[in-house]
Amino acid sequence: MTQPEIHVDVSRHEGFASRELVFEIKDLSVFYGPFKAVRDITLDIGKSAITALIGPSGCGKTTFIRCLNRMNDLIETARVEGEIKYHGVNLYDKKVDAVEVRRRIGMVFQKPNPFPKSIYDNVAFGPKISGFKGNMDELVEQSLQKAALWDEVKDRLKESAMGLSGGQQQRLCIARCVAVQPDVILMDEPCSALDPIATGRIEDLMQDLKEEYSIVIVTHNMQQAARVSDMTAFFTAEVNEQQDRRTGVLVEYDKTENIFQTPTDERTENYVTGRFG
Repeated sequence: MTQPEIHVDVSRHEGFASRELVFEIKDLSVFYGPFKAVRDITLDIGKSAITALIGPSGCGKTTFIRCLNRMNDLIETARVEGEIKYHGVNLYDKKVDAVEVRRRIGMVFQKPNPFPKSIYDNVAFGPKISGFKGNMDELVEQSLQKAALWDEVKDRLKESAMGLSGGQQQRLCIARCVAVQPDVILMDEPCSALDPIATGRIEDLMQDLKEEYSIVIVTHNMQQAARVSDMTAFFTAEVNEQQDRRTGVLVEYDKTENIFQTPTDERTENYVTGRFG
């Protein structure tokens, strides 16, 4: 099979080229047993920016994002090849502590997953197990403020987090994430289970958070990617019809406005205009 050309035209986004890099990914492939789920991904992710990953189902977006905080390590059959540098450090070096990686590179999942504890204890949980010695009340308040949730819950901190609405639960999960003071926040379709109003609040929150954190988001919602992200990577899947397997590949990576207005690859144009996917 002829491998597709990947378009990463730095000349079209010189502002990004000068941005400090958080991740440098080169020739990344991910296997589940003998199956290659993602092939030869090469791209850089900049600091204090929102990077969106878009593409049809089965194109490897979630598999890829889980490599950025080594969550694929938790899957027994998973194997990662290639290189991911995080602030210049090889993320998969044997000397690197995967637990510390996941503290610095937090993750918010598709469905809100608060712990069956109080709102306060949800936010305090991570700092407690990390050995935080400061003022916990202040940290909880600051984290809820950053997640734009404080005003809604400040009088009910001892109540169960399970009583919050879906949108509030997702913002609580974001507060829980920022409470351990990460450098990067990964978001895997964080709004797919939310209504439009709650989605709008999360999108507004992301714009505020990128002032302090670098954000990588997987989304099936192209309008969301166009609204919130600075950079967009379009993935697609190569289909092996004999084995009914799909291998994800990166097609194009550029400034978001370029991806949606003047893509350089026909496959990108067909996807963002709704001709396939």
